[in-house]
Amino acid sequence: MRDRFAMTDLGKMKYFLGIEVNQYDQGIFICQQKYASEILSRFGMEDCNKVCSPIVPGSKLVKDESGKAADATMYKKMIRCLMYLLATRPDMTFSVCLAARYMERSTEMYIAAVK
Repeated sequence: MRDRFAMTDLGKMKYFLGIEVNQYDQGIFICQQKYASEILSRFGMEDCNKVCSPIVPGSKLVKDESGKAADATMYKKMIRCLMYLLATRPDMTFSVCLAARYMERSTEMYIAAVK
């Protein structure tokens, strides 16, 4: 291909679409630590506490008809960011999809659950 097209070798890939790529002899490892930190900063959660599981065991999100309405745009942005994070964090799939059910009528309870 180099004979037909002008090409430049950029070396090993470090980042691709916000995903950190580490290439070793044993294989390729991906991580989104930087992206996750950016999400925390974007939504004002830099000082949040770490947890072992993405959702409290046994907790349920129910339809909150009478709850105080929250900014639906912000809630949708939070869910979108978390959906992209699922590429490297499949353990979060259940809790993110559970929260995504309530994107049309977001309330403060749902935003607190996502945070």
